[in-house]
Amino acid sequence: MAYLILAGAILLEIAATTLMKFSDGYSKLWPTVGSLTGYVLAFALLAQALKTLDVGTAYAIWAGVGTALVAAIGMVFLDEPATLARIAGVLLVVAGVVVLNVGGAH
Repeated sequence: MAYLILAGAILLEIAATTLMKFSDGYSKLWPTVGSLTGYVLAFALLAQALKTLDVGTAYAIWAGVGTALVAAIGMVFLDEPATLARIAGVLLVVAGVVVLNVGGAH
């Protein structure tokens, strides 16, 4: 159950970060409200997940998956360049999260 809560936290963080892009530096009301609300809810869910998950593992998953998915959203939907270096970087982040989990850190 904790991993489902963590997944919800990650999805909210990704939505909040994407809305931040559309807020134009927090100068547009509704994307700003959505972004700030998303971050508050994401941290609330992360705090719940940390009741049972190790902080290092949970944060590595949170940061790694969030980073990889936000980078992918940028490349696919926001016309950010999808260079070989960026794609390799995203794959390395994902590989790091996998190694951390497989390595018995949880």
